[in-house]
Amino acid sequence: MMKSLVRYHFPIVICSVGISLTQAQDRPGKFEPVKFSQVNITDNFWKPKIDKVATATLEACMYQTEINTPRLRNFEKVARKKGEKHEGIFYDDSDVYKALEAIAYSLKTHPDPEKERRADEWIDKIAAAQLPDGYLNTYFTLTDLNARWTDMSMHEDYNGGHLIEAAVAYFDATGKRKLLDVAIRFADHFDSLFGPGKRHWVTGHQELELALVKLYKNTGNEKYLKLAHWLLEERGHGYAKGYTWTDWKDTAYAQDLVPVRDQKEITGHAVRAMYLYTGAADVAALTGDEGYMRAMKTVWQDVVFRNMYITGGIGSSGGNEGFSVDYDLPNEQAYCETCASVGMVFWNQRMNALTGESQYADVLERSLYNGALDGISLSGDHFFYGNPLASTGRNARREWFGTACCPANIARLVASLGNYIYAKSDNGIWVNLFVGSNTTIPLLKGEVPLQMETNYPWDGRVKLVTSPTRKTKFALHLRIPGWARNIAAPGDLYRFMDTDSSGFTLQLNGKPVAFTMDNGYAVVEREWKNGDELILNLPMNVREIAAKHEVKYDQDKVALQRGPLVYCIEGTDNNQKAWNIILPSGSQFTTHPFQVLTESVINIQAEVPAVHISSDGLSVTTDKKIITAIPYYTWCNRGSTPMQVWLPTKIMDVKLDY
Repeated sequence: MMKSLVRYHFPIVICSVGISLTQAQDRPGKFEPVKFSQVNITDNFWKPKIDKVATATLEACMYQTEINTPRLRNFEKVARKKGEKHEGIFYDDSDVYKALEAIAYSLKTHPDPEKERRADEWIDKIAAAQLPDGYLNTYFTLTDLNARWTDMSMHEDYNGGHLIEAAVAYFDATGKRKLLDVAIRFADHFDSLFGPGKRHWVTGHQELELALVKLYKNTGNEKYLKLAHWLLEERGHGYAKGYTWTDWKDTAYAQDLVPVRDQKEITGHAVRAMYLYTGAADVAALTGDEGYMRAMKTVWQDVVFRNMYITGGIGSSGGNEGFSVDYDLPNEQAYCETCASVGMVFWNQRMNALTGESQYADVLERSLYNGALDGISLSGDHFFYGNPLASTGRNARREWFGTACCPANIARLVASLGNYIYAKSDNGIWVNLFVGSNTTIPLLKGEVPLQMETNYPWDGRVKLVTSPTRKTKFALHLRIPGWARNIAAPGDLYRFMDTDSSGFTLQLNGKPVAFTMDNGYAVVEREWKNGDELILNLPMNVREIAAKHEVKYDQDKVALQRGPLVYCIEGTDNNQKAWNIILPSGSQFTTHPFQVLTESVINIQAEVPAVHISSDGLSVTTDKKIITAIPYYTWCNRGSTPMQVWLPTKIMDVKLDY
């Protein structure tokens, strides 16, 4: 069952896509993220993960692409022109492009001549498969070229979008433009067929919109921004009629029920929605389209206030890989596709830059550290497609999938983590994530080298050192996470069971410093000098979280969170059980260093009641036991055992058969 969508009529600010480059430049967002290539990550938490992606994860992706699946082989077949059959699924080309994008990010931070040589070979094969008119799609080229661009649900544009993203990333990382030229020819081919006065087109799986914005930013060619805007304007007008919608249950499945600027509720497929709204936020930031801005804020509230898991995961239904009805957030049956959490990071970054509001970075952090990071194993070479919040022990991470969007997607996110840490305006610096790193940020009054040191998320101490060559006045904005301000999550979907009054502290060169709060950021504006040290201390106590009453699956249950991390109970640490535990109100918690395989974490322990049923099933008893909770992202790395995020507070809610 799909969410209904009420039609709202916002004022239409831009009725055509005749925007100008000057107009786009005059309507920027609040600030601009600092690119990952300008950030050197030294963090104890993230650097090992980035290193693991550069080795184990990318090697797994390349092995599957080159050898174990026909993905790269299809490009070779096209180039040979011998009438060979296509193998695999019609959207498999996209996995090649996503892997290339992840490789590009990794090459920038982890130079590897051998990996670059293999990537160049892939690019040669991709280029050889492109038709003279710029068309590039192995499925239709090998199957039936007469059918190309006849079925909007067949991912031709989705594949093309990932081609563009990979090309922009590879050019940025290596300076080589062969793939970029391929992407430009594809974009020009699409532009020759579709647009104002040409054919209508509604992308079945959104992605091309946001990719075209990246291509515009990379090339400065205004037509790509116009084309992205036009694709957004195509939605919700019935243009899908007359085509074979092979994978659409209805047009709400791909957010096509009403025009984008009129949308109020989230519908349909979660990943498609995230890519659509990321593209819409990109266009809104560049054009100042108030209709898109308003719609993005309204839809975001529907997602976060009524349809988001405590892990930042979205898309509860496996039936449509997306949304059903408000507050339908089952735990064991949660779909929560890894790609959807990756999309939440993309979209919330854009919303943060568009508005300057920290609530979007709060959600980004929640999705990143929990819903998305859970999608990749600690070894880096096994993956989750879906990320449930409860398990009876039947879940297991896998080496690969038939539809393999998630491995390369989480790889490209982790490899490009530097994109999400810092942002800047002409006279200000924003710190959105607490990740040990260093960068040099160009401001209007000069460059400012900045270094961040922290053991976050295990420790709440964050030290920032500024090193301008001369005294420079600017405003430094530090995001104070909602959880450090007693806000469990934006809106009232989740709330803390206690009211923590410890708060956060801020010191400059060892003394308390005056600051103002603005949109969730602590702002210190002053004349900064070389060696200034700003230290932020965040409270890292264990918090119990309850869900809104409308979330029936979580009634009379609590979840545990410490810092940005959501915790879970896994059978591996609790006598192979996780469903017989009661967490009554007023439980006392302790935290301890702990190892989950190679991962050094902080666990949570408490002495609480455990329920037992006799072997004959005739009696139920309880006793006290010390339970161990671990960060959610680390579960199911030591085998398949029961797991729960939400724990019952009453004995009648315990499931004794698990």
